[in-house]
Amino acid sequence: MTKQAFLDDVARKNAGEPEFLQAVTEVVDSVWDVCEANPRFKEAKILERMVEPERTIMFRVPWVDDQGNVQVNRGYRVEFNSAIGPYKGGLRFHPSVNLSILKFLGFEQTFKNSLTTLPMGGGKGGSDFNAKGKSDNEIMHFCQAFMSELFRHIGPNTDVPAGDIGVGGREIGYLFGMYKKLRNEFTGVLTGKGLNWGGSLIRPEATGFGAVYFCADMLKGVKETFKDKIVTVSGFGNVAWGAIIKINELGGKVVTLSGPDGYIYDKDGITGEKVDYLLQMRASNNDRVQDYADEFGVEFFAGKRPWEVKCDIAMPCAIQNELGEEDAQNLVANGVKCVVEVSNMGCTPEAVHVLQSAKTLFAPGKAVNAGGVATSGLEMSQNSLRMNWSREEVDGHLHTIMDSIHEQCVKYGKDGDYVDYVKGANIAGFMKVANAMLDQGVV
Repeated sequence: MTKQAFLDDVARKNAGEPEFLQAVTEVVDSVWDVCEANPRFKEAKILERMVEPERTIMFRVPWVDDQGNVQVNRGYRVEFNSAIGPYKGGLRFHPSVNLSILKFLGFEQTFKNSLTTLPMGGGKGGSDFNAKGKSDNEIMHFCQAFMSELFRHIGPNTDVPAGDIGVGGREIGYLFGMYKKLRNEFTGVLTGKGLNWGGSLIRPEATGFGAVYFCADMLKGVKETFKDKIVTVSGFGNVAWGAIIKINELGGKVVTLSGPDGYIYDKDGITGEKVDYLLQMRASNNDRVQDYADEFGVEFFAGKRPWEVKCDIAMPCAIQNELGEEDAQNLVANGVKCVVEVSNMGCTPEAVHVLQSAKTLFAPGKAVNAGGVATSGLEMSQNSLRMNWSREEVDGHLHTIMDSIHEQCVKYGKDGDYVDYVKGANIAGFMKVANAMLDQGVV
């Protein structure tokens, strides 16, 4: 079978799932020659098995709002691959959630978790629930209803969900409380927990911290640092917040944030109380970045993305496909040195092509944002040991893991003076999972 015939077959089986097909195409483009060169991979149909989730769970979530009206949402859990450990991946509560998005995220999570070197498989879940305009009580009722079905399918040695878009510390608390009530046990079944009941220090900041550590390694490879670099960031949630904190520590200056309503430009840099204000924005559920502009008197650009701003480093931190071909062309024309996907699949394939053709340093989300799930894995370890590590210990482990991921990407992606981080990340992640699947037989 040719590569195109394989992709055509996947497309036929997964019609109407563009995000999933985009993710599969990117990985297959990177690993096809590796599979072709390994008869054991071909005979065991490793790639054919990898693109099929081991289990896809879909369920209804009925709950009662503050007016006493019954509301119904749809819940999901896609348990994609458990070859190297229990399924691990976030829960996303957002109106855009559908099966295609969760399959793409679960597929990506399999390789991302493999890159961390920790024993975690890949999974993802969530609901089309929209928290905007909902009271705290309504959010609690929804979370309890969601967990009343999900609890049957998860466990500390089976599937360990975490947070994602729309699921922060509050939601994890409500979900865990219901799980504990239903199972009558206190286990590390969810990560992102509160510090006083099993959570890990720096977990909220971890995805952003890890992304900056990875980017710093990329810059080091070309004898550069974050010092005095202008950085554009999208989003304004925990991921962007963590990245901004670490960029400031390393001497860079972040000048943008964005939301569904547009982006802000803060020429003086997002520091001090401005960074703290992001947490208030996240907790408000208003999904508006204009609030920052109103609070600090900076420019707001309605309905636009920050990639038109001249910068040295661009870090999409919001959602998939948020940086397109024209955005990439603008960045290249403005002399960008490095673009790193902090969001999952934050760049379209066309944007990636533009960046790589220009030999701009570019790295994919599965490598860049692995710090979040890596620290979730560290939380699982602490839960198993019934102990807590210090902030310095967790941060040290995280930094070591991100350095290791960077080394793996360079090992498999170096092409002369340029490193193809997409190819490197895909092959490195694939090899560990593929060999584990071979060891365990056809299951």
